[in-house]
Amino acid sequence: MKIAMLGSGFIARFYADSLIGHRRLDTLHAVYSRDIAKAKIFANDYKLPVYSDDMHEVVNHPEVDVVVISLPNDLHLAAVAACAKAGKHVLCTKPLGRTAAEAKQMLDMVEQAGVMGGYLEDLCYTPKFNKSLASVKAGALGRILWAKSREAHPGPHSNWFWDKEQSGGGCIVDLGCHCIEIARSYIGKDIKPVEVMCWAATQVHPIDAEDNAIGMVKYANGAIGQFEVSWCFRGGMDLRDEVMGTEGTIWINNFLRTGFDMFSTGKGGGYVAEKAESSQGWLFPVGDEVNELGYNHMFTDMFEAIEQNRPPAETFYDGYVVNAIIDAAYASAKSGIWEPVKIEDWRGSTQTKIATDFASFDEQYYLIKEEILPHGERKLILKDKTTGEVVVRDI
Repeated sequence: MKIAMLGSGFIARFYADSLIGHRRLDTLHAVYSRDIAKAKIFANDYKLPVYSDDMHEVVNHPEVDVVVISLPNDLHLAAVAACAKAGKHVLCTKPLGRTAAEAKQMLDMVEQAGVMGGYLEDLCYTPKFNKSLASVKAGALGRILWAKSREAHPGPHSNWFWDKEQSGGGCIVDLGCHCIEIARSYIGKDIKPVEVMCWAATQVHPIDAEDNAIGMVKYANGAIGQFEVSWCFRGGMDLRDEVMGTEGTIWINNFLRTGFDMFSTGKGGGYVAEKAESSQGWLFPVGDEVNELGYNHMFTDMFEAIEQNRPPAETFYDGYVVNAIIDAAYASAKSGIWEPVKIEDWRGSTQTKIATDFASFDEQYYLIKEEILPHGERKLILKDKTTGEVVVRDI
């Protein structure tokens, strides 16, 4: 397949590096940029035959099969509309929209046009995430009770991120979209998110949007998804996930502390890793950034989904649900109370029962806990099913 890239900036280059370096079955063919000089530089760097500052010319190019959107958030809707009208499969960077209303429009457009809408949520494709999610789906952690994701760094690289009108918000819409979808994947996409409690504040930067936020997403089965996001974190980019289930726990460190530590006086200079603030002192490089951040696996899934006529792991519908949760987070940050998640077209389970499958020890007792004490004694803590009495029994 031949690919058109809409956008020529930071994320477009990450995408391009992945597309030319991994699958090799597909080729970058065209690029659009609002700045023709940047479009020409991008085309020269990646050896593309077509470049333009006319988006419709690039989208409608007869040799283009798939369009990748790597534009600022306020341009996603118009770009998806152009792709749907042209009948081209479209892959859009995160977040899908600035609001759930925008995302729903984009979802409707691709479904009505009969083209694939792939949501480019790279952090749901990292090698560590893929392996941990497989373990969760296999039941290794039992029933998932809580999933937490954190992304924090010193702030975005482009000016439009800091403009609330263009971006749709601050660190919640920029980083929270990652964290929300990660937690949602672990808890189960079939489980409906029902309400959100969120705190957000502007603590460091002179902007109209938030630069720090913490939120909790309550799901219909009682599970909690938690996100921590910041544009104020100093020292690089911190990406961590935690998952807790009835039978186990997963901790993941994706970035910052990667197992690759290096000290330098700074003599060599140069690039270390995304959002790294310095090239001297103790540094935390990343061996293969494009791979570790999931871009390779993401695009492989997207293009194989097109070939196999199946949905990818991350769709426009997923992007819409994430935007709906973000809307509720902003409402909660303003009101200070739990706010409902408003999803017009819920496609998952309608089960709303809170899961309470307590472990049974025998006909009389529930098992609360089994424990080995420091001196080797083993004890059982049990609860009588009838009387409610909690007892301790030596083993």
